[in-house]
Amino acid sequence: MAKPRNIFTCCSLLMAIMFGFSSSVQLNDPDWYFWFPLYACACIVNLLNWRISAKGYIKHVAKVALCLGVLLFIKVVVEAYVRKIAGLWLLDLAERVVREKTGSLLVIISMVLHLVCLSESVDLKQRKKRETVGRGVVAYGE
Repeated sequence: MAKPRNIFTCCSLLMAIMFGFSSSVQLNDPDWYFWFPLYACACIVNLLNWRISAKGYIKHVAKVALCLGVLLFIKVVVEAYVRKIAGLWLLDLAERVVREKTGSLLVIISMVLHLVCLSESVDLKQRKKRETVGRGVVAYGE
């Protein structure tokens, strides 16, 4: 069975490719200035997490992408509701708002997973540090 880290690495690489492609096709959109930064940030987070372990930098970019994704998801849902274009649960990808809603939701899910993974690795390091310090105190005290 594959290690969870290997699966996470493969998923990060696949998501980076998908978000990179998504950001490249946004350049001919009328509102590209919303979507290009969203998909580019998501691509960067997935690429950096796949290849490099610059965790502090990744965490900040992931938080920015998450906030941007949530804002754009709300924008698209409100726009669809006001214009009565598509319902919240409609998955007809022929509609622009449905594609944008799906894309922002994928970014949100990806960034939440990355932030959870990054926080778990920090918690694990802190736990190991406390255990090491705790053992040193006990050994010194004996």
